[in-house]
Amino acid sequence: MSGRARLALSATAATLMASGALIPLVDPATWFVQAAILLALQSGVGALTRRVPLARPVTVAVQALVTLLLLTLVFAREQAIAGVLPGPDVFREFGLLLQAGGDDVGQYAIPAPLSDGIRLMLVGGVLVIGLAVDALAVTFRTAAPAGLPLLALYSVAAGLSGDGAGWLWFLLAAAGYLLLLLAEGRDRLSQWGRVFGGAARGPGRISGGLESDTGAVAPIRTGRRIGAVALGIALVVPIGLPALDGGLLDGSGGPGGSGSGGGGTISAVNPLVALQDSLNEPDDREVISYKTNAESTENLYLRIVSLDQFDGTTWKTTVRRIQDVPSRLDDPPGLSPDVPRTEIQTNISAADSYAQNWLPMPYPASEVDISGRWRYEPVGRALVGDRGQTTRGAQYEVKSLVVNPTAAQLADAPEAPEALQREFTKVPDSLPPVVSTEARKITQGASNDYEKAVKLQDYFASEGGFTYNTQVRAGSGPAAIARFLEQKEGFCVHFSFAMASMARTLGIPARVAVGFTPGAAQADGSMSVGLRDAHAWPELYFEGVGWTRFEPTPNRGTVPDYTRADTPSDDASDPAAPEPTQSTAPSSEPSASASCPADQQKQGGCASTAPAIAGGSGGDGPPLGMILAVTLGALVVIAVPLLPMLWRKRIRAVRLGSPGRTAEEASARTLAAWLEVTDTAWDHGITPDESQTPRKAAARIVRVGQLGAAPAESVHRLAAAVEQVLYAPRPQPTAGLVDDVHRVRDGLRAAVGRPARLRATLAPRSAARVVWAVSERWAAARARWAERVAKRWAALRRPSRPSQQQG
Repeated sequence: MSGRARLALSATAATLMASGALIPLVDPATWFVQAAILLALQSGVGALTRRVPLARPVTVAVQALVTLLLLTLVFAREQAIAGVLPGPDVFREFGLLLQAGGDDVGQYAIPAPLSDGIRLMLVGGVLVIGLAVDALAVTFRTAAPAGLPLLALYSVAAGLSGDGAGWLWFLLAAAGYLLLLLAEGRDRLSQWGRVFGGAARGPGRISGGLESDTGAVAPIRTGRRIGAVALGIALVVPIGLPALDGGLLDGSGGPGGSGSGGGGTISAVNPLVALQDSLNEPDDREVISYKTNAESTENLYLRIVSLDQFDGTTWKTTVRRIQDVPSRLDDPPGLSPDVPRTEIQTNISAADSYAQNWLPMPYPASEVDISGRWRYEPVGRALVGDRGQTTRGAQYEVKSLVVNPTAAQLADAPEAPEALQREFTKVPDSLPPVVSTEARKITQGASNDYEKAVKLQDYFASEGGFTYNTQVRAGSGPAAIARFLEQKEGFCVHFSFAMASMARTLGIPARVAVGFTPGAAQADGSMSVGLRDAHAWPELYFEGVGWTRFEPTPNRGTVPDYTRADTPSDDASDPAAPEPTQSTAPSSEPSASASCPADQQKQGGCASTAPAIAGGSGGDGPPLGMILAVTLGALVVIAVPLLPMLWRKRIRAVRLGSPGRTAEEASARTLAAWLEVTDTAWDHGITPDESQTPRKAAARIVRVGQLGAAPAESVHRLAAAVEQVLYAPRPQPTAGLVDDVHRVRDGLRAAVGRPARLRATLAPRSAARVVWAVSERWAAARARWAERVAKRWAALRRPSRPSQQQG
């Protein structure tokens, strides 16, 4: 097998080994076989075009074209011309699949189902990375930069996956990259043989890096040793890094969002990702405290956002127009003046550890007094942070309405406006028929929408035999609601999703609200809201009343008074002290939303419920150990690719340092300057040749490097100085050698293109001296150790002198 064929095979293997880190993200992993086959075809096309040969850019273009044809054949055959050729319909289909894949990524927990959109993202992503690796490592013969796309592929997978076997995927990805580097090194060595080592060192000679006085070790064998050592050391880093749990995006991909785990904000576009982060916290730490003048707090839910778009699998927010926050918010849509209402005032303080960009407040708010960059979304009546604005440490005042409709007003509500009903009663075709069938069965005998809503609420909350259980495996996908109705176990996510879906099948406008239950009363009259008070509930629309809260989740929150047949709507509670809610007393059971265990992640339930209710992972932010570990990991990821460049800069500074005080030091500096010139030429593609004299080596550098007059003169002057040091009885120091070195370097850089200059800076070839030097030191240390062991063993085997007996 030729060197280039071996390099191409190594590039394909490295891509597949790095893409293995994506396997835990979806189930099943059949996409990997498909990606491997397509990647092999793509690599084969590259090998054929390089044998023609074609120009390098043309080779990459042919591979890209074949990749497009392969993706068309697999994912958009029906839209293609003659089943193969891509046209406008093919690109439109790709766009739809990618959009659907993005939606699936945002809503499913790990492992996500292998939908067509996700499959296109995975297979297409592997092919794009594979094309980049093949182009860099094989076509353009620069294997070191090919590690960047491999690193990007692994980093994306590692950042999304919380798999405990992440070290295995890291090991495979790193081994693939080392395999690629070794293949390139063997290919280069086979072309020009042994690397130039320079003249024999004399006393005071400045080395090229970390050389020792022992004999050289074969570079390929050295590379294997260093690679094994590097892998062993690098494995320590991922062990100390925290796993990133949650869904495929886990709240980190939105505008201004840095994820829930690190105290950042969460996207206002996709708030259905990280309620589990709050519910999984071992400590129910406080995130909000407030004081209110309301007579009772049991119905004072702190609403964050409404989820009004239903795709058959989950609920999410619709991207809507936002505007400046008005001084006085308009009355809620559909609220009639005949419905009793009371305006209350609530002063709210958010903890410093609570940072997300939706503002929790009682619904419906009429005035909001808050500083910072906040915007108003009028349909959902929610405030969202603009340009990174979050709730972290926010203190604000909200005036809101306590709406107290009677059962008669809800029962006599006229039909909702056509536009509102059309938008909020949509159900997708993928919704299982059992949902609407069960809804009609439950509401049989109801004479109006209000009675239907109450029947649905009572069915889930008390009459249907449902159990509140956070350990249930309800599954994910379009059949999740049907499975929940059959198993009759779940928590707030399942109950609110199911009731809102059923209400829509009955023609009742419905959506899901996300926020907090009222919290627990404190001795100072304030209310404390903790992480486990996070909750989800359905809101149904009744003309004349507006969006109305219902509570189908058993043993959670409070059932509204207007849905109780035997409870008056007026509250006679003592206004002097807020009434404790169900979360007031300490309990062994979880608070407003029970914890969402790891197995719940596979059902797509709690992982797709709310904005990131918590902005941090600890009482006052992430633990110090986590911060140090993440910082160390980031430094390693950033610094490792830059090590060759940093080493090269350091060696250059040492070699071109002070000229020396004695004649011996001056001679050593002259040899160091010459070694710097040969290494610089090596970095720019001119391999050293130890068989040549300094004068012939200088002529070769001038010829191959296409140097101008001034750099050429500098090279010859340096060569003459080196010959004088090596051969003259009393060498005379030569002035201006450092300037000559810089002049030669500038000349070499000017004669090559930008890619070659970038390669010489970021991945200098002369960095191989480090590998050889470490190998030499290792060989010397091993020899010394073997000699020491041999001496000890010989001493142990030496027979002892017999003792003389006394006469």
